[in-house]
Amino acid sequence: MDTIMRALGLMENNQNEEAIELLEQYIPTANEEEKYTIAELFIQWGLLNEAKEILQDLLQNYPDESDLKIMLADIYIEQENDEEAINLLGNIAEDDEAYTQALIQLADLYQAQGLHEVAEQKLLLAKNKNPNEIIIDFALGELYFFIGESNKSITHYEKVAQQTNEVASISIYERLAEAYASVGEYEAALNYYQKEDHENVDTLFKYGITAFQANRKDIAIHVWEKVIEQDSYYHTAYFQLAKAYEEEELIQEAFDTSQKGIKVDEFNKELYFYTGKLAHKLGHDVESESFVRQAIALDVDYKEAVLFLIELLKEKEKHEEIVELVLETKRTGADDPIYEWEVARAYNEIESFKDALNHYKEAYNSLQHDSDFLKEYGYFLVEEGRKKEATQVFDEYLALQPLDETIREYVERLRQL
Repeated sequence: MDTIMRALGLMENNQNEEAIELLEQYIPTANEEEKYTIAELFIQWGLLNEAKEILQDLLQNYPDESDLKIMLADIYIEQENDEEAINLLGNIAEDDEAYTQALIQLADLYQAQGLHEVAEQKLLLAKNKNPNEIIIDFALGELYFFIGESNKSITHYEKVAQQTNEVASISIYERLAEAYASVGEYEAALNYYQKEDHENVDTLFKYGITAFQANRKDIAIHVWEKVIEQDSYYHTAYFQLAKAYEEEELIQEAFDTSQKGIKVDEFNKELYFYTGKLAHKLGHDVESESFVRQAIALDVDYKEAVLFLIELLKEKEKHEEIVELVLETKRTGADDPIYEWEVARAYNEIESFKDALNHYKEAYNSLQHDSDFLKEYGYFLVEEGRKKEATQVFDEYLALQPLDETIREYVERLRQL
C-alpha cells in the first residue's frame, strides 16, 4: 500500500502523470486487494479502460465476486456497452447481497433502451425482495414518471418522501409537484413546490405554471418575476407573467412585461400578437396595429393575427387596407375561405361590387354550409339585383336554419317580385 499512498501524494501535488505511471508499473506485483484499490482510483480519475483491464483480470480469478461485476458493469454503462453490462448483472445470483442493486441497474439499462415493461419487472422483483428499500421506490417512481404514468409514480415518491426529500441530488418534493400537476391536482402540486426554496429557474418557471393553473395568480406573478430577476433572458416567463397580470386586470403591467419580452425574444410572433392585443385593450390602436403587423411579418399566414388586424382596420373603416392585407397574404400562398369572405366585405364597403362578387363566389365554394355566410351573401346578391341567385342561396340557408321565419318570409317576397 506504500506505493499507492505515494501515488495519491503525487496526485494531490498535481503530478498526475507521475502518479498514474507509478501505479501502472506497480500493478504486475500488486496483490488482489491492492489491484482492487488501484481500479477504484482509476475510476475516480476517469481512467476507465485501465480500471476495466484490472477488474476483468480480477473477475477471472474470482468469477462469483459480485462487487467486481457491479464495478465493471458501471464502466460498461459509462462506455455505452450496455450488452456487456446486462450480461454481467444478469449473472449475479438471487441469493447474492448485490442482487437487488443488480436489478436496479438492469432496470435502468432496460429503461434507457425503451424496454419499460422489462425495467418495471426488474424493479418489482427488487421491491418484492426488499419491500422497505426506498431506493427501489425511488427507481419505480422515476420509471413511472418518465413514461407518463404519474399516478403510479406518486405512490412511490410519497413513500420516499416519508424518509427523505432528496435522492441522488433529485428533489422528491419537486418530482411530486410535477407528478401531481400532470394529473391535474394543482393544489397538491403547489403544496409540494412550497415545501422548498427554489433557485433553479426551470423549477421556478414550472412552479409558476402550477400556481397559475391552481388559480393562484398572485403566487404565479411573484414566482415569474423572480425567474426574470434571476435570468432576464428566460423569454417564456415574460409571456406567462404578462398573461397572469392580464388575468388580474393589470393590463398596463401586462403590456409593459410583454414589450420587455419582445426585446429578448424578437422573433416570437405570438408575443408580438399578444402585445398588440394588450395595446388594443389600452386604447393604443396605432401601437396595436404595429405589433400585430410585426407578428404577421414573421408569419404571413398567422391566421389569428390576420383576422384580428382585419377587425382593427374595420373599426377605423380602413377597407382599402383590408383589401391590401388580404391580397398580400394570398400572394404568399396562404389560402383560407375566411380571407375571401373578408376581402369581399371590404370591396363591398368601398363599392367595388364586381370584385366583391368575385370573392363572395370564391368564398362560397368552401362556405356553402356556413349559415352566417349564406345569409350575408344572399343579401349582397339581392343588392346586386341577382334575385334568382339570392333565392337559391337563401334556400340553402333555410336548409341549415329552418326556424328563421324572417328569412323565410323575405324569400317568399323575393319570389313574388
